[in-house]
Amino acid sequence: MIINTKNLVSISEANQNFSKVARLVDENGAVVILKNNVPKYVLLEYTQLDEEPSDNEITAMAQNIITRNIAAFKELAK
Repeated sequence: MIINTKNLVSISEANQNFSKVARLVDENGAVVILKNNVPKYVLLEYTQLDEEPSDNEITAMAQNIITRNIAAFKELAK
């Protein structure tokens, strides 16, 4: 399963506009729901439930998140 990290939605938005989030899933396969600005949940199509990400996919996702948020990680490390 590949998760497009551009499909980030706050938990408030997901709660208030679930149909929009469901459309994003239909269009892109999955949505990452943030809680307190941290990825917390993933909403995906039921048919993708049994698929497991490969090690390469997990590494790519982690690297993408680190790259996009490096400034925040450095600030937290202080």
